[in-house]
Amino acid sequence: MAELESRVEDGALWLTLNRPEAYNALTDELAVTLAEALERAGADDDVRVVVVTGSGAAFCAGADISGEHSHERFDASTMDRASRIIPKPVVAAVNGVAAGVGCSAALAAGVVVAKESASFLLAFARIGLMPDGGATATVAASIGRARAMRMAMLAEPLTASEAHAAGLIATVVPDDEFEAEVARVVHRLAGGPPLAFAATKRAVNAATLTELDGALEREKVGQTVLLRTTDFAEGLRAFTEKRRPDFHGE
Repeated sequence: MAELESRVEDGALWLTLNRPEAYNALTDELAVTLAEALERAGADDDVRVVVVTGSGAAFCAGADISGEHSHERFDASTMDRASRIIPKPVVAAVNGVAAGVGCSAALAAGVVVAKESASFLLAFARIGLMPDGGATATVAASIGRARAMRMAMLAEPLTASEAHAAGLIATVVPDDEFEAEVARVVHRLAGGPPLAFAATKRAVNAATLTELDGALEREKVGQTVLLRTTDFAEGLRAFTEKRRPDFHGE
């Protein structure tokens, strides 16, 4: 079974994270596969819009931190891959929880459509890390510095309705209307003017994400340091043992 399902339908490339048993947590291999699929889509004239979604109950629970010695498998550069921008509309169809780098990946999309039951969580602080995947730029650009700080530092989930009210996402719909709304948005984008969409995306990103490259670099440097700390190792142990971590700033 492929961990990333891919199909092209009426000008739309559908990319479905397919690790439902792990809430679609990103392994390094899956992150690379997703990034490469996005890059190919950017150069494929048959693809007019890209849709990223998840199978099962979650959109993406973040990086896969399960198993022994998981901290040794972490690569900070992996977290940047989900934030690569292509000159085509990208829709994040958020069917469930979007946490950690899964939240970062959803917010990197140009359009987010979420189920009412979905939620958004920058969970990094819970294990002694900082947001990555460009979230320090995209979240602050969407909801402002104060709310971004609270979301990142307190690691409190936002319901889809709260995320919409804050300006973090564009659309939230009742669960039973989700598939129809995603299909409607995708159909509109697939049939729209690709050159105008590309120009619009470049212009809006240039106006609102002027610090994205810098943010990605700062996240990479900061995360590389944090991955080597005893606080991160303790955060992982606490996560595995389902207890509150005991951080000491080391």
